[in-house]
Amino acid sequence: MTKEGQIRIPSGCAIAGVFSKSGECISGKTIVDSMTTMHDRSNGLGGGFAGYGIYPEYKDYYAFHVFYDDKTSRENCERYLDEKFEIINLSKIPVRKSPKITDEPLIWRYFVMPNHNMLRDSHLDEKEYVARSVVYVNTSIKGAYVFSSGKNMGCFKAVGYPEDVGEYYRLDEYGGYSWTAHGRYPTNTPGWWGGAHPFSLLDYSIVHNGEISSYDANRRFIEMYGYKCTLLTDTEVIAYIIDFLIRKKELSLEETAAVIAAPFWQTIDAMKKDKAELYGYLRKQFPSLLITGPFSILVGFDGGIMALNDRLKLRSMVVGEKDDKVYFASEECAIRKMEPNVEKIWSPKGGEPVIVKLSEVKK
Repeated sequence: MTKEGQIRIPSGCAIAGVFSKSGECISGKTIVDSMTTMHDRSNGLGGGFAGYGIYPEYKDYYAFHVFYDDKTSRENCERYLDEKFEIINLSKIPVRKSPKITDEPLIWRYFVMPNHNMLRDSHLDEKEYVARSVVYVNTSIKGAYVFSSGKNMGCFKAVGYPEDVGEYYRLDEYGGYSWTAHGRYPTNTPGWWGGAHPFSLLDYSIVHNGEISSYDANRRFIEMYGYKCTLLTDTEVIAYIIDFLIRKKELSLEETAAVIAAPFWQTIDAMKKDKAELYGYLRKQFPSLLITGPFSILVGFDGGIMALNDRLKLRSMVVGEKDDKVYFASEECAIRKMEPNVEKIWSPKGGEPVIVKLSEVKK
């Protein structure tokens, strides 16, 4: 007889999110608790969270979360950071030791701003300067991995079940207006600390359920623009695609969704003229950034969150609302764990983004 937990879950991986449109502070415990209901969608090889609004006292500084293999890699990375940035504060990220979380790297946090003279001489804008610095660390400093680099936000991830990862990072002690979460069920890539979700660059973070069959085409294109995929997991490329389309190409969220989950040509042909011209242009301009394969993703960013399914809706995604809060999850049970009295709940259509932002009052 096959017992629960002994079979592969073909639609495995769990994602969840919660967002307060009014900017109300939500405890990290809320999102951690939601993941307990989807325990069997994971297999203990990766869990993680991203929180926004969690560092109000350092909100004007970039928060670098870094894994180190050893003391030497930390010393080398800190030497580089000290040259390129003004380090306002640095410390180990506080954790709660657990026998369920093992093989820990060194985990440090730095609040930084670009060195004024170095930034001026680089002739780059601030975000590009930071992004290039992150890529440099991850590709050129052996044993160092910057896994979070945005302002007033942070990613926390490890090898383990998500509820254990949340306990390990003491997320009950954090509060933010937005949280996303992931429980990993890897099928063809390794389970290691850097390969757990979320994947992040600057303030963008991605959690993903599914598999990217277009990964090689996506990776080859994005690496022409200075990005490097180093973390041995296909989802990493989505973070860079999002950053490229929104920050570098200045597309809107809706336009970005129309690139990575582009409508079929017959769907575009049936649209009104102006919309058909826009969607047709995006398909022709960025064909290598179309993501194929089953996926549901949550994109966290400064001041908002976007949920998106693949255009065939091959992975589950449920959205709920109550008062000013919006909830997202692979399964309805996770939403009801966060809000038992959720008032509205639905499943978005394939390829149609659900975008939620802070109210104008809170921006």
